[in-house]
Amino acid sequence: MKRGRHHLPPAPCKEWAFFLDVDGTLLEIADTPSAVRVDTTLLDLVGRLHAASGGAVALVSGRSLSDLEELLGMLRLPMAGQHGLERRDSAGRLWIHAAPPEAKCAIKDGLVSVLARHPGLLLEDKGLTLALHYRQAPHLAAYAHRLMARLMEDVGGELEIQKGKRVVEIKPAGIDKGTAVAEYLAESPFRGRHPVFIGDDLNDEHGFAEVNRLDGVSIKVGSGKSCARYRLTGVAAVRHWLADALKGTQCAT
Repeated sequence: MKRGRHHLPPAPCKEWAFFLDVDGTLLEIADTPSAVRVDTTLLDLVGRLHAASGGAVALVSGRSLSDLEELLGMLRLPMAGQHGLERRDSAGRLWIHAAPPEAKCAIKDGLVSVLARHPGLLLEDKGLTLALHYRQAPHLAAYAHRLMARLMEDVGGELEIQKGKRVVEIKPAGIDKGTAVAEYLAESPFRGRHPVFIGDDLNDEHGFAEVNRLDGVSIKVGSGKSCARYRLTGVAAVRHWLADALKGTQCAT
């Protein structure tokens, strides 16, 4: 199949390595992160794919690991949280890239009065990052981005801005979803497999770029500019595509 940014992806193969974003990819986005609901159909699909692929399925999310584990209940598989800052491997070991606690606390303190003035803004402290959501106040988008950039500059340190869908986040620099994918691919059972990354947001572009570098399958969910080579229209299309990997058909080359 000819590659292009608007082409459907090739038929999936259970022998590949699957790296999956969560919100907006496997689950529909809600007004707040806590409002998202997980259905048993998804849990069954991901669990079956994890087993069929020999364990080569990992979730790579902006959510914290504790949040992912609470959200997904008994589903146990490799997960990278906070854009790769914390990562649980296939053996259950935890790897953490820590953020400077003093800088994080200073930024959080600087947001107290802002949150009081603008109740439509929501601050999410993920432990290693701070995310300012403006889903309920989209008219404050430019203000939220300017504010977080200024607070980051004020505290100094090796921090960077991560943009997302109606959210702006401050995180340690140099660690992202692409580095998380690379770390997994250096380990069993992901090592040596054809990589797939599926995501919908700006923070997924790092994952797409890493998979593109390895000539893998990068899939953007929904519209918008992206370096991903393929497209799927939405959550339902992602689930349908992943379910095809369980059918045991011939792998695409």
